[in-house]
Amino acid sequence: MKVVLAQEILRANDQLAELNRQRFTESRVFVVNVLGSPGAGKTTLLEALARVWQTRVRMGVIEGDLAGTVDAERIERLGLAVVQINTAGACHLDASMIATAADRLPLSDLDFLFIENVGNLVCPANFRLGEHLRLLLLSVPEGDDKPIKYPVIFRDLGAVIVSKIDLRPYLPFEVSKIHQQLQVLCPAARLFEVSALKGDGVEEVAKFLECERAEFFAKTDRPHAQAVV
Repeated sequence: MKVVLAQEILRANDQLAELNRQRFTESRVFVVNVLGSPGAGKTTLLEALARVWQTRVRMGVIEGDLAGTVDAERIERLGLAVVQINTAGACHLDASMIATAADRLPLSDLDFLFIENVGNLVCPANFRLGEHLRLLLLSVPEGDDKPIKYPVIFRDLGAVIVSKIDLRPYLPFEVSKIHQQLQVLCPAARLFEVSALKGDGVEEVAKFLECERAEFFAKTDRPHAQAVV
């Protein structure tokens, strides 16, 4: 009997993810892995970012779902480059799927590539895709106990977005609890409060992402600049 350990699968995925990341970096496209439960507002946030940036910032999207093209159609209507991945039952995207999808995108024409992962707080946690930053949406209707129940996915994040914040007056949700839990799980993560439908907080998220991209490529370019000197 041959036994394949999960660690071996993850190691192989991580190796391909690193190749993806190198490819994206060479193309100067900053890649954001967008995580969250079904209905957390991931696609709505991407639509709102596209409206804020319009033609000033070029963005593309990889949409991950078990089936259907609903979200990809929404993104396509905005005139953005988009590729749909249907996992046919798999509860997460992996680096191999992203490598294939990236072949269908004009990477050199993009500033940002957003990967909207399959909606759940478990399966995507351990699978790197080649992203530069992980962003997690937690909607007010989900409750403020999710970092306690699903701690793995709340680690190693660039930002957490509390979405649908306009519903806060109607539901028992304390943003302060999320902040406290992040101080334990991922103290470096930024915390934003957003209502993507109303546009509240979206510009702050956009500025944060622009700064992250600029800082990343400034660090990447620095050794080359020194070598020329």
